[in-house]
Amino acid sequence: MAIKIRLTRQGAKKRPFYRIVVADVRSPRDGRYIERVGTYNPMLAKDDANRVTLDEERIKHWIGNGAQPTDRVARFLAEAGMMDKPVRNNPEKAKPKAKAQERLREAEEAAAAAAEAAAEAAAEAEAPAEEAAEA
Repeated sequence: MAIKIRLTRQGAKKRPFYRIVVADVRSPRDGRYIERVGTYNPMLAKDDANRVTLDEERIKHWIGNGAQPTDRVARFLAEAGMMDKPVRNNPEKAKPKAKAQERLREAEEAAAAAAEAAAEAAAEAEAPAEEAAEA
């Protein structure tokens, strides 16, 4: 059974409040969970001590038993000093998507064609000038 330490949403509409729970990965986000190990209240100020509360002993127990924290919970645990900060690097995300790449390719081709045309025009302009100089 794969286990995650993740958030479940509580609270009213537009007033979110999250519980940090240990749950089976197959259970729904707000569904059944094994144990509640903390809370997260995004409505509080970032420097407020009650914004994130964690039961460190139980979290260490579950991580020792193979539970994997989600990205957001891993960030909370890193801020609490319980684990290393996860490295997040996705260079593919910064690349333009297919249509944007196609537009860039078309723009480069048009610029190359314009440069060739300008070079040909310059060569043609020099050719009559050279012929006039020879005569």
